Amino acid sequence: MKIGIASDHAGFGYKEDLRAWLAAQGHEVVDYGCFGTEQTDYPKWIRPCAEAVANGEVERGIVLGGSGNGEAIVANRVKGCRCGYSFNEETAFLTRLHNDANCIAVGQRIVSIHMARKIVDKFLATEFEGGRHVPRIQAIDEPE
Repeated sequence: MKIGIASDHAGFGYKEDLRAWLAAQGHEVVDYGCFGTEQTDYPKWIRPCAEAVANGEVERGIVLGGSGNGEAIVANRVKGCRCGYSFNEETAFLTRLHNDANCIAVGQRIVSIHMARKIVDKFLATEFEGGRHVPRIQAIDEPE
């Protein structure tokens, strides 16, 4: 799978770990930054990743920060990117199953790296359920 990944300085450690871990599993990982631990503003890095998800340049996106909240907000401002905020396997599962999320936000200060990997695994392995959720997704993407 081709996966976009981005972070600010507070998520940089997990971005580097997950990027290498996903590549070792055979995924193609596109790194949208940031590229160090120097303080930086997350929209600069998150928006390009979310845009790549929305335009089909990558199949899924992973955005990381201290909490993951701001990153999810930025990603969700990009039309066509549906970013779920996840802090355990269940939230990752449900955001894919019911919301057809194509991007996920995780906070380095919120979960362990072990849990972050489990979240990403669940996010990548879960398919959208469709059915009753389709009209809801359409309403998200194309409000009346």
